[in-house]
Amino acid sequence: MIGRRGFLALLSLLPIGAQATPYALPPVAAPAGSMRVFHLGHSLVGADMPHMLQQLAPEGHSYNSQLGSGTPLQDHWEPDLEILHFEQVNQSPVWRDAREAVGSGVYDAVVMTEMVELRDALRYFKGARYFRRWADLARAGSTQTRIYLYETWHPLDTPDGWLSRLDGDLDQLWLGGLAGSDSRRNPQHPAYLIPAGQVMAAVVRAAEAGHIDGLTSREDLFARTAEGELDQIHINDVGAYIVALTHLSVLYHQNPVGLPHQLQRADGTMADSLSAQAAQEVQEIVWRVVTSHPRTGILP
Repeated sequence: MIGRRGFLALLSLLPIGAQATPYALPPVAAPAGSMRVFHLGHSLVGADMPHMLQQLAPEGHSYNSQLGSGTPLQDHWEPDLEILHFEQVNQSPVWRDAREAVGSGVYDAVVMTEMVELRDALRYFKGARYFRRWADLARAGSTQTRIYLYETWHPLDTPDGWLSRLDGDLDQLWLGGLAGSDSRRNPQHPAYLIPAGQVMAAVVRAAEAGHIDGLTSREDLFARTAEGELDQIHINDVGAYIVALTHLSVLYHQNPVGLPHQLQRADGTMADSLSAQAAQEVQEIVWRVVTSHPRTGILP
C-alpha cells in the first residue's frame, strides 16, 4: 500500500495535466442550509451572476465580492498593485475587502477565478502561487470554509478555437497549472471545481445541434455593445443564468431542474430569459455536467 508521501511523490512525476486530476478527492456533503459565499475575480463573475445565484439558492443565501476588470489573483493580493476599474465594479454593501473577507472564516464558501488569457496568468502573474495564497488564507480562517475554483472561458475568437480551448484547458491549465500544486499540498481540504466553462461548452454544442429551444449558436450566450457588435468574452443575461445555475448546482449539490428562469439583474430590472422549455433543457445539461466531474465534490 502506498502511503500519502508515496502518493504525492508519484503525482510529482506525472505531467502537469495528470497532476491536476487526483480524482480521489474527498467528496463533501451537501450544505445543511443556505450559504454565505465570497466571490473573488473579475468581470466574468460580474454583478448579475451572483445576484441570480442568490435568487436561485435557498432562502437566506448571501454573498459578498471583490472584482476588477481582467484582474489576476496577484493584483487582488498585493496592496500596491492596481485593480482595474475597482471603484466602478465594487460598491457597498456587496463589496467587502477581499483579504479581510477570505481570512474572516465567516463564509461557507470562497469562490475564486483567475484572469484570462490563463496561459499569461500562469506565466507572468504567478497564478498558481496566488491561488495557493488565497486558498491558504481561507483555510486559516476556518477549516469549514469550502474553496472553489470557478472555471471560465477564453474569448470566442481565440485563435486556438473556443471549444478546443474549453476541451483542452480544464485539466492542463485550470486544474493543473492553476490549482494543481494547491491540490497536492492539501488533499484533505482541496479546492473543488465549478465547471462553468464545461457547462457553456455543453450548452453550445446542444444549441448548435438544434436541441435547445430558441438557442442556435454560441453567440446567443454573449453580450453585445450598444452598436450591436458582439462582445467576444462577456456573457449576456442568458449566459449569466447558465453560470449561476452551475454555481447553484455545485455549491448546494442541487439538481436545478424546475428552478425559476425569469430572474432580476443586480440593478433590479428583469433579465432577458430563456423560454420555459429551453430553461429545462439547459438545467438538465448543467446537472449532467456537474455530476459527471468528480472535482465538483458532489457525492454520487
